[in-house]
Amino acid sequence: MRETDFVSGFARGLKVIEAFGEAQPRLSIAEASKLTGLDRATVRRSLLTLSELGYADYDGKFFTLTPKVLRLGHAYLSATPLPAIVQPHLDQLSEKAGQSASASVLDGTEVVYVARASQRRVMSINLMPGSRLPAYCASMGRVLLAALPESEARAILARTELKANTPHTKTDPEELMAELRKVREQGYALIDQELELGLCSIAVPLMNARGQVVAALNIGAPAALVAAAELAKRYLPLLKETQAALRPLVQ
Repeated sequence: MRETDFVSGFARGLKVIEAFGEAQPRLSIAEASKLTGLDRATVRRSLLTLSELGYADYDGKFFTLTPKVLRLGHAYLSATPLPAIVQPHLDQLSEKAGQSASASVLDGTEVVYVARASQRRVMSINLMPGSRLPAYCASMGRVLLAALPESEARAILARTELKANTPHTKTDPEELMAELRKVREQGYALIDQELELGLCSIAVPLMNARGQVVAALNIGAPAALVAAAELAKRYLPLLKETQAALRPLVQ
């Protein structure tokens, strides 16, 4: 891309939007400036523009995003047929397994949920389409990273904040690369309470008819009910069945 094609003001505005999250649903100009690394004048203009366009509310001190922002994410979900294709199959998978089932794609260092069928809430956060999780410690993330060339997967890990969410979380880059090789060889990923205590999950890649990995599918279960060692025996056949059914349907 040529330098003249890059709209820096637009890029800064998107960065300001990304500063909002579950931990910081409302931000002052100073707080947004600190989170984004942008100067206060730039952040102020971006936030006031968002407010003027209806994407944010402003009470004189704090800004909060409005539901209109969902249009930005909905545009992706509407533009790609993947969520609509996957959802009925996830519903069936979840019903057969008696556990929640999800599909996600890789976006930078994170996985983004594109579809979900929930039986019960197994995490402290409420997952839904559009939710994001760090790829390195999520079963779907490991599957998607394993599908990449090793150099690319290593580069993503290098850009990731590898923090120990629980005592079980793998954070050493070399250990994670070895885990990705294992996932690649066996065709699935297992997570035993690395993302959150009490949660185990198993994931497989979702491939298209050309054999390209386009997404990942998983089943999550409470560790108190299903030990990680039992996940493959109990749920892998169901995941492979769904994987095979979807393969000719996805692009």
